[in-house]
Amino acid sequence: MPRVIVDVMPKPEILDPQGKAVHGALPRLGFDGVTDVRQGKRFELEVADTSDATLAEIEKMAETLLSNPVIEDYTVRVDA
Repeated sequence: MPRVIVDVMPKPEILDPQGKAVHGALPRLGFDGVTDVRQGKRFELEVADTSDATLAEIEKMAETLLSNPVIEDYTVRVDA
């Protein structure tokens, strides 16, 4: 069954306190060299098909339910 992935991330200009917390913890755990962390969400949707109509519906889902378009960006892709 095909799978569609929706990745949701805070817009670049939006503060990301969870990402900052992870970024601060990494050096304390011995992981150096990471200059920034942004935390987001990932949705995996199993669908009957990946037709243009289905993908358009998923775009609408992403915009109205899965993300907050005021503060988040999203991408939709078919999992290969």
